[in-house]
Amino acid sequence: MLLTSDQLVESAKTHIKEISSGTLLKLLNDVVVIDVREKEECKSGLIPNAYNIPRGVLEMNVQQYLHQKMGKEDIIHTAVVLYCHSGARSALATQSLQAMGFTHVQSLEGGMAGWIKANYPLDGE
Repeated sequence: MLLTSDQLVESAKTHIKEISSGTLLKLLNDVVVIDVREKEECKSGLIPNAYNIPRGVLEMNVQQYLHQKMGKEDIIHTAVVLYCHSGARSALATQSLQAMGFTHVQSLEGGMAGWIKANYPLDGE
């Protein structure tokens, strides 16, 4: 049986944790925020303190980035929040990072669209 992309995302969401925009706003200084959108999409702005690693290269680059950001080798328990435009790509990316062994990774519920709808701040506007 083939799954549609929507079905794949819904399946992923049953295996991951999502975080609301309001909760993320309160935790911005306590988590690593990674934007998995394509570089072109980021021209409209990023969530404050976010770093862009496009979804297509996330698994190849996330460990190096976290080692540099955290300044330590042990990054497995680093609190990470991923987001995209709607929360679909970040849900799949969250599932992927969990499969890599990350223990505290979440996807932003509603993605950047939900963040903007809540009128929360952006960097680089």
